[in-house]
Amino acid sequence: MRISTGMIYELGVSSMQKRQQDQVQLQQQLSTGMRINTPADDPIAASSVLNIKQSQTINQQYKVNAEAAKAPLSLEEGALSDATTILQNVRALAVNAGNGSLTNADRANIATELEGNYQELLGIANRGDGNGQFLFSGYKGTTQPFSETSPGVVAYNGDAGQRLAQIGPARMIPVNDSGADVFRNIRTGNGSFNSTVSATNSGSGVLSAATLTDPTQWNSAANAKDFSIKFNVSGGVTTYDIVDNVNNISMLTGLAPGVGPYLRTYTAGTAIPLSTQSPPDTNATPFDFGASVAISGAPASGDSFSVKASTNQDMFTTLNDLITSLRSGSTATPAAAAQLQNKLTSSLNELDNSLNNVLNVRASVGARLNEIDSAQVTADTLDSQYAQTVSGLQDLDYTKAVSDLGQQQVYLQAAQQSFLKITRLNLFEML
Repeated sequence: MRISTGMIYELGVSSMQKRQQDQVQLQQQLSTGMRINTPADDPIAASSVLNIKQSQTINQQYKVNAEAAKAPLSLEEGALSDATTILQNVRALAVNAGNGSLTNADRANIATELEGNYQELLGIANRGDGNGQFLFSGYKGTTQPFSETSPGVVAYNGDAGQRLAQIGPARMIPVNDSGADVFRNIRTGNGSFNSTVSATNSGSGVLSAATLTDPTQWNSAANAKDFSIKFNVSGGVTTYDIVDNVNNISMLTGLAPGVGPYLRTYTAGTAIPLSTQSPPDTNATPFDFGASVAISGAPASGDSFSVKASTNQDMFTTLNDLITSLRSGSTATPAAAAQLQNKLTSSLNELDNSLNNVLNVRASVGARLNEIDSAQVTADTLDSQYAQTVSGLQDLDYTKAVSDLGQQQVYLQAAQQSFLKITRLNLFEML
């Protein structure tokens, strides 16, 4: 192979430029502290850094979302805490109202205080987050959730939605709760059935307990879930019948309901099961609806108590019913006292249900706040791991870089010296 003089100069210059380029690259790395300044420095590592930084950016957004989600949930927890305090105070007042020594004026004073609690609770239900959004309006954040059309009649203007925030790759967390779920969808009675007293009762019978003994039997399709317990007093003996109001038959006889006396004998305080007792029942078709009620006092002839499937009732209706009972109730006669006691007992049951519902939602909010804290800890850990991985890929090893720079300087000097030697070769110097 023949090497021309032009090729010698071209190769020599190319070699020196390469050494200078290597030195410039090392100098740039030393000045930035990064091993990878352009993708060409290490294409594979540069691609990995890009992917990791993208994941890191998304992870940081999750952290921002989690922090943003804490604000409305913390405000909701505060609102639910205030609602809990109010309901506990209302319950204490309702218990106090059952004191037989109170006068009508005393009960009216309690009712006045309850009216203040009612308005406080309505204010909590319409509480906002300070940014133009209401806490309990569902997706309709800018719509006031509750509006009162008359005492105890409160309309819900929101919806059942829950606004979500993504705090992790696969976790969307609700940042609010529907006002319907908090203040409206509250089951009456024991959650399965509700026992009430006829407004025309003239005896002193008082509901004292309602027990679900078998949920499967109660929820059976064969259960009408609408019964009346009717009483008759004759010759000093009180008897009762259980009437299926849907099919209009006596569950004890299987026939059309009569006027008494009835097959079963009443004993004050003893549970009345919604199931066959044979004897004395004569119904050829046995029944068992998995429920029982207990009644104390002395019902009069014609008095009746109903047992129906639970429905939803909002806590504003519950408070208004309690206020109305205290303003209209009386203890002037045993019958009036029993009616008042039954209303107070029913109100206490509904208040307990309202309080339990608020506490359940509050527990859910607390669990979500704890989950957000855990998600933030996880995100911080991931952020640290991402940063460590990126550092390992692109950060400069200064000791190695300085050593390489010295080595490149030696290479450059050798290239320069060798180039000088080669270019000085001249035949005339040998003559």
